[in-house]
Amino acid sequence: MANIVIVGTQWGDEGKGKIVDLLAADANIVVRFQGGNNAGHTMVVKGEQIISHLVPSGILQGKTCLLGNGMVVDPEVLIGEMDYLAEKGIDTRPEKIKISSRAHLIMPYHKALDQAREKKKGAGKIGTTGRGIGPCYEDKAARSGIRFADLIDPAGFREKVITVMDEKNFILEKYLGADPLDPEDVIATYGRFAERLAPYVANVSVLIDDGIHAGQQVLFEGAQGTHLDIDHGTYPFVTSSNVVSGNACCGAGVGPGQLTGIIGIAKAYTTRVGAGPFPSELFDDIGDRIQKKGAEFGATTGRRRRCGWLDMVILKNAVRLNGLTGLTITKLDILGGLDTINICTGYEYRGETIAHFPADLSILADCQPIYETLPGWSEDISHIRNRDDLPVNTLAYLNRIEELARIPVDIISVGPGRNQTIIVNHPFRQG
Repeated sequence: MANIVIVGTQWGDEGKGKIVDLLAADANIVVRFQGGNNAGHTMVVKGEQIISHLVPSGILQGKTCLLGNGMVVDPEVLIGEMDYLAEKGIDTRPEKIKISSRAHLIMPYHKALDQAREKKKGAGKIGTTGRGIGPCYEDKAARSGIRFADLIDPAGFREKVITVMDEKNFILEKYLGADPLDPEDVIATYGRFAERLAPYVANVSVLIDDGIHAGQQVLFEGAQGTHLDIDHGTYPFVTSSNVVSGNACCGAGVGPGQLTGIIGIAKAYTTRVGAGPFPSELFDDIGDRIQKKGAEFGATTGRRRRCGWLDMVILKNAVRLNGLTGLTITKLDILGGLDTINICTGYEYRGETIAHFPADLSILADCQPIYETLPGWSEDISHIRNRDDLPVNTLAYLNRIEELARIPVDIISVGPGRNQTIIVNHPFRQG
């Protein structure tokens, strides 16, 4: 039996949703282990685009989907998403979805603080989605957070909300110049959410453990990408949780010995949403072409993604940090039609070559990409289902990625559809 972790290797938006949806066919349980509704997975099934923000993509395959303790969950968004999926004929009963009793709730004051802080920072803003993710993780670390275990305890929930909101309203009104919130309104609204979600709340760690001991296969999915990790990313232009594979254990409640494989997802090029350094970013017609052809707009925010050549410095960084056992390359078809394709193999900083990702953003912002140029291809590859049938130059590009990353490319996506995929080594079917 295999238990596989899926992580993004870049700055998110690598196409994890499609790959999780694809691999979920061989899994019994799909677990989301961190983040909130600042992430979005876009899947195309039978020509229809379906977007999820909280519920793991495996729900489309009818799998048991678990929201781990490492997540922060906006209950209103979760209920709306379950209703959206149910309208599309997808089973969202409590038998199919469980939320960890230890997962933290995003509260209205988290969103209010998030938005008011960004407004106050002006040009110096980080570029958050304004969905309250950061402030919720702050409260978790400060031990003043509210969990789903609290939500389904009305008396305890009321006490916690009144205590916490006294401080939050002071900050909103006196420091940020925003309107305070009414605790009674919050208590009443979340009381309705509690009635709806109580049947979904469970000990997710125990459910996973029971499944593994019963011989079931588990797929762990993360949100965002390695370089948005709170510790290892381009801090402070990062998300508020650990994105790397090690957090699959902390954020789901399993031991590392239970994991059998870690698959990193990388686009055939690089994209980034929001502010922060991006050494291989393109500001020319090629960048615009990739952006338009790849429909590079955030699934959650709708913001235009910045586009650039594949950056092997960050990809190799992700290989090391996550302990990747295999790579998935997505959107390879988007590069078709280019005469030449560049791969960033290192950075030049003040006359010296940097092979590793620097922590100091002032250094990173001053780094110039060192490129290796490969011939492009003009053939349409979206219909190809076998790696050996790819054009010679496409194969050369993939081979070079493998050489530089020092791990194999196991899956290749050549289009948005579930069937537009070349599977070289299936992580659930090896051996």
